Amino acid sequence: MTSALEQYDWSARLARRAQVLGGGEITAILALAGATDVITFSGGFPDPETFPTEILAGIAARLIAEDAAVALQYSATEGIAGIRDYVTSGGIDCMELLAKSYINPGDAVVVEAPTYLGGIMAFRGYEADMRGVPVDGDGMRVDVLGDLLAGGLRPKILYTIPDYQNPTGLSMNAERRHELVRLARRYGFLILEDVAYRDLGFGSAPPASLWSLAPDVVLQAGTFSKIFFPGVRLGWAAGPDEIIRRLVVAKQNSDQCSGALGQRMLEEYGRAGHLDRQVVSSRALYARRAALTADALSAHMPDATTWTEPQGGFYVWVTAPDGVDTVALSAAARARKVAYVPGRPFYPGEAGTAQIRLAYSRVADHLIDEGVRRIGEVLRTALEEK
Repeated sequence: MTSALEQYDWSARLARRAQVLGGGEITAILALAGATDVITFSGGFPDPETFPTEILAGIAARLIAEDAAVALQYSATEGIAGIRDYVTSGGIDCMELLAKSYINPGDAVVVEAPTYLGGIMAFRGYEADMRGVPVDGDGMRVDVLGDLLAGGLRPKILYTIPDYQNPTGLSMNAERRHELVRLARRYGFLILEDVAYRDLGFGSAPPASLWSLAPDVVLQAGTFSKIFFPGVRLGWAAGPDEIIRRLVVAKQNSDQCSGALGQRMLEEYGRAGHLDRQVVSSRALYARRAALTADALSAHMPDATTWTEPQGGFYVWVTAPDGVDTVALSAAARARKVAYVPGRPFYPGEAGTAQIRLAYSRVADHLIDEGVRRIGEVLRTALEEK
């Protein structure tokens, strides 16, 4: 007797947009979230040391006892009024909702190259024509973007992470921010500004946000996953009123609303001043780990290897010598009980073969040097065999 599994080829019936989604990279990263036998530089996870468990336990107990009708109920799609007043108007899963609302197959979307792989997946899932613009030490090469626009490129959306970018850790300078805004107004595209790491700088404050410079052409998206805790999956968006309204409609047709208990916990925690204090301690923790990672890279990487020097965030971007394939070497790294994310998924096209993203945020201080040493061994062995 033929089973249903054998009788039907469901993969052949996938929608075209689903066939290009990918997603294996994020699945692999999340699979290591609880790993204890691997030194994992793969996921951009906040350190559990920053999770305020005792304070949250008290807040949760009080909300359940005194505010259950709100905290345990469905919430408005755009969020509970109190948390919206504390933060700003907006919705969750901003990239997905924006793509769902505004992208038709073939519409051009510009991203940094490299950029957050989840952003690439969100827009590619709606069959966008993805275009990459290179980055350097001052962020996106806005001059290259200007040349592309002058040559006829007409994007509907430009996605950027201007502060301590994922995956490079680099930031866009003030001059380029002003020029990017000027180009958006001239050519009529929306800037999606991802500020996931903006509050996690190690020194002086970053330049003015794009949204503060041009709220008419910028949709700013933020998350509390990096500075509160990711278990509540809360984010926000601020931008032109019409776009916010469209995101609310899109959310009503996806997960409808975000969990009310998490929203109320965040509101209570923030209004009491705990979040501001937590961000200060988190900055110190991640600054220390970034410095330890830089020292380890200097000690253990083979000659001709380069890396970025982030001034905030969770990541350092490593470029191995020519001829190294970091995708092919990831299995060798796992055999040495260390994990990283190869560079290739962070590009909309074919690039990143010799690059690695290292997330130092959750690696214990005493394991950073050893983990980087193991990665250095993997690279050095590959070069010797070559």
